[in-house]
Amino acid sequence: MIELFDSHAHLNDEKFAKDLDEVVLRAEENQILYILNVGFDVKTSRKAVELAQKYPNQYAAVGIHPHYASRYNLEVERILETLAANKKVVAIGETGLDYYRNLSPKEVQRETFKKQIALAKRLNKPLVIHDRDAHQETMEILKQEKASDVGVVLHCFSGSAQMALECVKQGWYISLAGPVTYSNATKLVQVAEVVPIEKLLIETDCPYLTPQAERGKKNEPSYVKYVAEKIAQIRKKSVEEIAYHTTENAKRFFRI
Repeated sequence: MIELFDSHAHLNDEKFAKDLDEVVLRAEENQILYILNVGFDVKTSRKAVELAQKYPNQYAAVGIHPHYASRYNLEVERILETLAANKKVVAIGETGLDYYRNLSPKEVQRETFKKQIALAKRLNKPLVIHDRDAHQETMEILKQEKASDVGVVLHCFSGSAQMALECVKQGWYISLAGPVTYSNATKLVQVAEVVPIEKLLIETDCPYLTPQAERGKKNEPSYVKYVAEKIAQIRKKSVEEIAYHTTENAKRFFRI
């Protein structure tokens, strides 16, 4: 039996307000045994915790996305710390750097990133990292701030195979999402080939980045199966084997 773990979802996004129950049911029907909903601001962090309380197989990460880094202050940090006291909050994030959109100034992004690493270390929770067009600086900050002390996963990984191997050397995990299924995903196919199976997670990042087979539709946790199928094809393994390892990896990383 295939048992899958969507290690990065946003069922806390308003796009799921009208059909959440149906989406959750489809996930169960497709053997998605675990879902981690990841906060990107205070509101969605709270919603992630609410969903974790409502659904036995859902967990939460709380954090401030680099887009909203300018909103980070001591009050926000205290709210995150309070939310993180809930037993079903298994990580801090998503946090990191986004130099693609630059919706917060780079310096503010960097400071907010460092503060959330410090929070994760204080709370002994692993980190869910967002890194877009900021590979070198993201890695430098993670190293400088000793994020490996609590654990790191680079979600929706978009770097090179060489970068992925450098991350693995640091003990970090790599999570692949829908883009690995796209026809132009040469770089991500190489990543899927070289990352040791014990360091690999899969995710949807729903409602975004819908896998190729369902392009044009809103992404949802049940579609994580397409990511597993593509990685199985790339690595010439069975889907069952990829599902088993990625699920066990996620459970180990998030201490579930």
